[in-house]
Amino acid sequence: MGDEGPIRTDDGGEPASKRTPPRHRIEDDEGLGGGLGGRLKIMQPLKLRDFSLLWAGMTVSMLGDGIYFVAIAWQVLRLSNAPTALSAVGVAWTLPQVVFLLIGGVVSDRLDRRTILMASDIVRGVAIGALGLLSVSGNIELWQIVVLVAVYGAGEAFFMPAFGAIVPDIVPQNLLVEANALDQFVRPAAFRLVGPALGGLLVALWGPGEAFLIDAATFGLSAVCILLMRPQRRAVTTSSTSVLSEIAEGFAFVRSRTWLWGTLAAAAVAQLCFVGPLQVLLPLLVRENIGGGAGAYGLILAIGGVGSILASVTVSQQGLPRRQLTFMYLNWSVGTFVISYYAVATEVWEAMLTSLVIGATFTTGLIVWGTLMHRLVPAELLGRVSSFDWLVSTGLTPVSFALAGPVALVLGNEATLALAGVLGGVAILAFLVLPGLRAGEVSAAHLAGKGINDGSDVAP
Repeated sequence: MGDEGPIRTDDGGEPASKRTPPRHRIEDDEGLGGGLGGRLKIMQPLKLRDFSLLWAGMTVSMLGDGIYFVAIAWQVLRLSNAPTALSAVGVAWTLPQVVFLLIGGVVSDRLDRRTILMASDIVRGVAIGALGLLSVSGNIELWQIVVLVAVYGAGEAFFMPAFGAIVPDIVPQNLLVEANALDQFVRPAAFRLVGPALGGLLVALWGPGEAFLIDAATFGLSAVCILLMRPQRRAVTTSSTSVLSEIAEGFAFVRSRTWLWGTLAAAAVAQLCFVGPLQVLLPLLVRENIGGGAGAYGLILAIGGVGSILASVTVSQQGLPRRQLTFMYLNWSVGTFVISYYAVATEVWEAMLTSLVIGATFTTGLIVWGTLMHRLVPAELLGRVSSFDWLVSTGLTPVSFALAGPVALVLGNEATLALAGVLGGVAILAFLVLPGLRAGEVSAAHLAGKGINDGSDVAP
């Protein structure tokens, strides 16, 4: 969920008055002219060349990710039917992210973000390509998968903060809502709808090895798109301070903003409550309570992607309300509470409707969160702050997975999932009333009028 208003200090940074404004700016809707971009606000950022290239690369890469997650599960199950095998691969993927995310954030703020994105794509593409070659040769072993997936996860740790920080480098302030909405449009469409379906088809026709090779090719295409970008050069930090000092600086910024650390804490607690139970128990409930198979389960997940797409288009068209933090928290809490309904659903359509609401509300909150991060966090700190955000999103996931099974054995599948949704929703609402959290709430119109994301008008 982790994906908000700081008081800007000028220590170590160029004064805002001396900064060069973004080269590419679309002043207003009328300036866009006719066509689809003029009618659908969500399409407006695609008129920016650099963002279009970044978006194209991300779209191709997300398709590949959808292919990968089908292929990796099938490949591991071919080698071992033990659930511990899949667990080992999952840990190998998430642990490097937890270890390297904060370092990735520092690197993103120190070095050219475009270069980091390309390097991350190349590293991940090579790792997945090696998986494909080993699989096609018939000589692949579980330990090789664990090692290569760990390399893949390490690449993710450097890619995610850089991607989160580069958007305001190439998109003007008045289009950040649309850019984040477009991001949240592509992720469910490519990763949850098209990618897995294509992955299942490729594995069925040829096998996981060939699917891995196609995924590796998508990383290559993404790297080419990023190579073609020509963003305005950002002053690269030449500070002699240590990596730990820069991580501490990012942490100090987060800690000094109640809206920021409060939201990260809310996300951490809520995801600890519901992520593991949802991922582990929903397939079992679909099979046992609804009587559905893999097709029904896939349809339920796909409808969640539809909800995300609808939310992205709606938010981009309507814009954000004045009370953005409240709006974000309410959407996330509603979506989390609705998870509990899975526990009592007995028909496919009930689970589909539940998934639709969850997808729409979670995505709406993510659009608000991404926009506020881009607008309110100073550019020179955005990589590090983004890395803390991603760390929260992934750090407690293994714990949630580890607890889900034992708790379900004691309470039962239905009670565990219902309790997970209730506890997660209550946790989010509890943080909404945290003293000082909403002091940083700023209207969308006021934020949109800012040319620089220096956070100077937002209270701690």
